[in-house]
Amino acid sequence: MPGADDAELVHREVPSPNHNERNLPISMVVLHYTEMKPVETALERMCDPAASVSAHYCITEEGEVIRLVPEHARAWHAGQSFWRGIPDVNSASIGIELDHPGHALGYRSFADAQINALLPLLGRIVKQYDIPRANVVGHSCVAPMRKIDPGELFPWDRLAQYKLCLPRPTNLAAGDPFHNEGAFFLALERFGYDITDQRKAVEAFERRWRPEHITGVVDGEIAAILWQLLLDRDQGRTR
Repeated sequence: MPGADDAELVHREVPSPNHNERNLPISMVVLHYTEMKPVETALERMCDPAASVSAHYCITEEGEVIRLVPEHARAWHAGQSFWRGIPDVNSASIGIELDHPGHALGYRSFADAQINALLPLLGRIVKQYDIPRANVVGHSCVAPMRKIDPGELFPWDRLAQYKLCLPRPTNLAAGDPFHNEGAFFLALERFGYDITDQRKAVEAFERRWRPEHITGVVDGEIAAILWQLLLDRDQGRTR
């Protein structure tokens, strides 16, 4: 269950030297996939000082939770990234890597055991740091020009069932209020995305909110989804 004690959640420690001090309080969680197999290859890389990458946790496909960096430290998982006005995502986030082949090695659905292990860990983190549901994001959300993980098959709906991330809006009766693409991109930036590369920003938004149809082109459906997300936030239903 989300919110369980850490003693029950973390199965082993593989300490990584790749971390430093945070400059910001924890306010978000970033979910990744490793795109490496076997998992030990990913763990070795995240513990290699020459690689300069790490994460706070890695969860295997079998459901083993491995801690690499203590939460009070700044792990190096997000790289050049941006979310809701924060350019130093590493300082503000906890990074969780999911052992997975990724798009490069044969993209597939995420294992049930892995998601079942993620849910209580994420539940504890969200509760402890009072993280807004809008700040539980994928790597592609915070780095749309560079990243596409965890990808279109990640089960955001499972997380949303436990109120651990925002659900996909289903009531789109408010429609598309944007008179042109410029208005859409201003709204997308307001929601949190880096819109430097507009097509990549749209793809990242679709990958999270309409994963069944990723085009990189603004249309009425994604405009209506974005508008409803903003309405929910501005009217206090989400944050």
